[in-house]
Amino acid sequence: MRTMIRLARFGAKKRPFYRVVVSPSAAPREGKFLDVVGTYDPQEGTVKAKVNREKVDLWLKRGARPTEAVKQILKRATA
Repeated sequence: MRTMIRLARFGAKKRPFYRVVVSPSAAPREGKFLDVVGTYDPQEGTVKAKVNREKVDLWLKRGARPTEAVKQILKRATA
């Protein structure tokens, strides 16, 4: 089973809020996930990302691959 670290969309229409989740690659965007490793709020002027680095590192060691969007979020969260 291949796992991905990706964004799951939540929030109201035109007010997105995302959770950074670990899920099987075959699962849909808002489908089943294995673990929640952080959150991302892209609202204008308040871009905030909170990531649990310990969980992310654990899943990366297990072979999970982050998407391009999650890679950018992880870079910003560590800077």
